[in-house]
Amino acid sequence: MVVSQDRPSPRLHVSCLHRSVGEPVDFSRRSDIICRVKEKIKREISTWATVIVVVLILRAIFVEAYVIPTASMEKTLLIGDALLVNRFIYGVKIPIPFSSWQIPIIPGRMPRRGEIVVFRYPFENKDFVKRCVAVENDTVRIVDKVLYVNGSKVDEPYVRHTDRVTIRGVIAESRAYQDKWEKAQLAELIGYQVRDNFGPVVVPEDCIFAMGDNRDNSADSRFWGPLDKKYLKGKPLFIYFSFDPGREVSHFLEVFKFWQWKSIRIGRIGEVI
Repeated sequence: MVVSQDRPSPRLHVSCLHRSVGEPVDFSRRSDIICRVKEKIKREISTWATVIVVVLILRAIFVEAYVIPTASMEKTLLIGDALLVNRFIYGVKIPIPFSSWQIPIIPGRMPRRGEIVVFRYPFENKDFVKRCVAVENDTVRIVDKVLYVNGSKVDEPYVRHTDRVTIRGVIAESRAYQDKWEKAQLAELIGYQVRDNFGPVVVPEDCIFAMGDNRDNSADSRFWGPLDKKYLKGKPLFIYFSFDPGREVSHFLEVFKFWQWKSIRIGRIGEVI
């Protein structure tokens, strides 16, 4: 006994197909659908463009992410510490293209002694983080690795020295010493001898003296002179993430290369600076 299958008749299917093909195409309906799709795409693009613009404005004015690239601030800040930086505190400035001038948009204050600052390195397009140890008109001197500001020894419990050797300084005429230092030529003349014995020098107006907490392993104002306020970018707020890359990092995007991390420092996350 053969059981027939419950399926459409081939003849009926062909007939229906012929009727569908023969029907007139409604081009106005298709055009309406295409217009609605285009409008939706435009709205999506407009929404994302607005979000991107807002994020860029917030980044330029208020906060910016920054990852510690070197060991110059150990043990205060470690390589791989990811910081949120307050860009508002030292003022917001718009640089004028092809010049060293900047247009101040929002006024800010100068850094205070002891504050950690993020700034653009004056001689290269890189961001650095150091500690402000002296401000304008302060007299700075270092004697056998000990910092003196305005003649008084500075209490610095955060400072780290890893080299037991103390490098002797040089004796020079004070005016020439100051001039060469301000022009970032001092280290070129006497090299590493500025590390442990330095000065005295007077910090110029609108400038600060910046140093790393890891004093024996930091390229700072001892070597490249005073830091002008126009290079200041902001003050770190807190550590929002921390990872051990096992090496120095060169860019913020290093934080996303999680397969290269040696570990995550859970205990440092949320630490206020």
